[in-house]
Amino acid sequence: MVIDPQTIFASPHSDWGSPFFAGAMANIRALAAAFGQRVLVTRWLPTADRSTSWGDYFRAWPFADQPPTDELFDLVPEAVGLSRHATLDAPTFGKWEELEKLLGRGADVVLTGVSTDCCVLSTALAAADAGARVTVVADACAGSTAENHAAALHVLGLYPPQVTVSDTAAVLSSIPRRRGTDPQ
Repeated sequence: MVIDPQTIFASPHSDWGSPFFAGAMANIRALAAAFGQRVLVTRWLPTADRSTSWGDYFRAWPFADQPPTDELFDLVPEAVGLSRHATLDAPTFGKWEELEKLLGRGADVVLTGVSTDCCVLSTALAAADAGARVTVVADACAGSTAENHAAALHVLGLYPPQVTVSDTAAVLSSIPRRRGTDPQ
């Protein structure tokens, strides 16, 4: 799973741009090449109901309150083509609800993407609650800051055996032994 590899999280001009995005993206591409047809990509879109707490959220982050067709929400060029499947778009931090529809209950999931301290964390915890086996690839995730990335990884590390924090080299070396299924 590649969580939200979008311009809004990659651009240094964005309030949400991660300075660690490029480094994470290099590892994401290596993992995607190894996982092949099993890769899924998500996008966060600002389509949530403004009458809920999302209204407060967009008042706090007005720069992101744009039409979902705004280029801020495009995949970065390095993420285009990582998956043969349609991009899963959701107006939520966590993407598990959408992913579980494709993967089913109890799936083995490898998570990468941005930001570690928001959408990756939210997706991982919801997946674990639903019974998935989750591996978060720390060096293929980008946090909003180094401190927030480390804090999110610390929290995720409190959830074994449902959540495992790993790195790209370890995941790549385990792929032949992984029980993976094609999402279609």
